[in-house]
Amino acid sequence: METLQTPSRVLNLCRGTAETSVFKTHSRVGFPGTWQNSRNVRSFRVGRRCYGRNKNGRCFVCRSGSNAQDKKQEEGLVSSTERDVSGSAVGFQLVPHSGNDSLLETLETISTGEAELSEETKTREKKSIKATCGLVFVTSEASPYLKTGGLGDVCGSLPIALAARGYRVMVVMPRYLNGSPSDKKFSNAVDTEKRSKIYCFGGVQEVGFFHEYRAGVDWVFVDHVSFRRPGTPYGDIYGAFGDNQFRFTLLCYAACEAPLVLPLGGFTYGENCLFIANDWHAGLVPVLLAAKYRPCGVYKDARSIIVIHNIAHQGVEPASTYHNFGLPPGWYKALEWIFPNWARTHALDPGEAVNVLKAAIVTADRIVTVSEGYSWEITTPEGGYGLHELLSGRKWVLTGITNGIDTNEWNPASDIHIHSHYSVHDLSGKLQCKMALQKELGLPIRPDCPLIGFIGRLDYQKGVDIILSAIPDLMQDDVQFVMLGSGEKQYEDWMRHSESIYIDKFRGWVGFNVPISHKITAGCDILVMPSRFEPCGLNQLYAMKYGTVPVVHCTGGLRDTVKNFNPYANKGSGEGTGWTFSPLTTDSLLATLRIATGTYKDYKSSWEGLMKRGMERDSSWDNAATQYEEVFEWAFIDPPYSG
Repeated sequence: METLQTPSRVLNLCRGTAETSVFKTHSRVGFPGTWQNSRNVRSFRVGRRCYGRNKNGRCFVCRSGSNAQDKKQEEGLVSSTERDVSGSAVGFQLVPHSGNDSLLETLETISTGEAELSEETKTREKKSIKATCGLVFVTSEASPYLKTGGLGDVCGSLPIALAARGYRVMVVMPRYLNGSPSDKKFSNAVDTEKRSKIYCFGGVQEVGFFHEYRAGVDWVFVDHVSFRRPGTPYGDIYGAFGDNQFRFTLLCYAACEAPLVLPLGGFTYGENCLFIANDWHAGLVPVLLAAKYRPCGVYKDARSIIVIHNIAHQGVEPASTYHNFGLPPGWYKALEWIFPNWARTHALDPGEAVNVLKAAIVTADRIVTVSEGYSWEITTPEGGYGLHELLSGRKWVLTGITNGIDTNEWNPASDIHIHSHYSVHDLSGKLQCKMALQKELGLPIRPDCPLIGFIGRLDYQKGVDIILSAIPDLMQDDVQFVMLGSGEKQYEDWMRHSESIYIDKFRGWVGFNVPISHKITAGCDILVMPSRFEPCGLNQLYAMKYGTVPVVHCTGGLRDTVKNFNPYANKGSGEGTGWTFSPLTTDSLLATLRIATGTYKDYKSSWEGLMKRGMERDSSWDNAATQYEEVFEWAFIDPPYSG
């Protein structure tokens, strides 16, 4: 067998193809340790893959070998697979080391460039992914069970859209219980009476599984005492929970076990799965597949996708916590993260940490972001939050897909929360909603006065400070302004103070209220979103669906979804659905809002065109699901990641 310096030739697993092909040479990212002895590579294995051994005969990834010192270091817990009579995996556990390395032996050693696909593999690859592969969404939240933002909306709607297209879909999330009325949302979930033991954080953790079949989707809830506490999924009034690394490590392990152990609908999902991990909370899933399952012959044909909803949150913890994950020592480089000098706490701080999202980006088969614009932004130093170089190196597997919206919940023709129903064919109810909102908020009922709204978190990302600085000048105009949101105390206090100053023009609702958010969306003429960055954004999509014209900062998904108004296009009939502005300054925001309010007052026909074009825009999840299906196909083109 020829000596390989890099695994440049591998088996082509494209469906229906038995030819070998030469892969493009890519930059070495993620696992420097696997390349340190590349000149001494002796073999290249497929199956339970070992992509090479060093000069001592030891595998870089699984660290197997005949060296006595190696065997001594590997004493302790190793992986074991439970299988049924047919040979299918039904569970995956850690058991005491027996000294037998048979689980890590290769199925076959092949010469690179000369192997052929078996007839069974050829037949399987020709089959539709839809017919042969189960989809497993792993997420920290999903609507309607628990939602804090766009992540919950996506994971509550996209699985249903995919199930409607013929996929078998499972969603795995924690079973949050906080002693509030929201606990009732889990009341229809039934205890499966299945338990899994998870070896991590220096001990054995046992998790349970609850299940509800709804809207064609298997909703699986991981039950553990750490998910039963007051607060949000991530923290409480005192800040982020200190054990979030532990809680979401449990979620990832449980999500990998669920397809193997839960007989949902009479039979398990099995090993042929596509895992869709959402944000860092689920980011350990691709790592576990590559580091713990595939070396033991489990999930060898499975694939994984990491969906980045907000790259600002990466799951970074001190390097000393690596052992908590229960991963082999050789996989530390996958999670290793070094802070730049300016970000370190003191001169002697080495800046060493572990980064879960970074590891997911390295090990996942495909990467998806929630808009095309955001997929580019995260490859830049300004938008990548330190991961831009890594993402640039994997640009060929990076795709941006704009989120959809639930058109059953967000539909002005049937919305149960708004005063009057209306549609693109009959806009009369829109004015009735505006007057009802003014009355409910105690504002003067003025149908012709432009009503501007803001809905969102009160924090720096959402550009609330830009609104704050613009309000004194804006309140000199003939407009009304209403805000709904919660967040930083300084902004909540400012909203209350502004109400007392601008009695007839400004209202601020501190907190979040679903019916009020619908009423503001339907009742306002303009929705403003001056976000510093916005991976996708949903409020602008809701606004357009309700004939409310968005004014947004030109960034991320906002730039992708809001088309600038041009009154002279299409032979004078106009085009566009709103306004984008840049740079993000008070003057720029004020100037754009004044253009919008001027159009509203003086060009009624143009304004009606803006409303109707926004309402006619296709923002359904069916459109997004079609694009996700393409990514699913692409994920199975290449062999799965193995280290």
